[in-house]
Amino acid sequence: MMGKLKSIDISMLSALAEPKRMAIVELLRDGPLTVGEIAKRLELSQPHASKHLKVLSDNGIVEVKPEANRRYYKLRLEPFQVIEYWATSFQTHLEKRLDNLDDYVQKLKNDRKRDE
Repeated sequence: MMGKLKSIDISMLSALAEPKRMAIVELLRDGPLTVGEIAKRLELSQPHASKHLKVLSDNGIVEVKPEANRRYYKLRLEPFQVIEYWATSFQTHLEKRLDNLDDYVQKLKNDRKRDE
């Protein structure tokens, strides 16, 4: 898993930080869509939606699957697994720190009781 942690990329997070791109990601959670469907649902021009999809694609967040004369965009699972692992590592670290704080507070209480 350490390899996954190293592969988190600031540009990927930056791509997701843009509200329209995040809205596209939210739409694609339910399944693949064409650029036209994305543009219509988000009330964007097709060129504008295409620009956002290019950024998402360049950062490995979405992939394109051509079918006949249409191109379907779908989320790639791997980037979100990396983000989940990265976020979980913070949670684990914070939980350890809180456990240490609880232990310290308990020690202070026990010391105070002994002194009384």
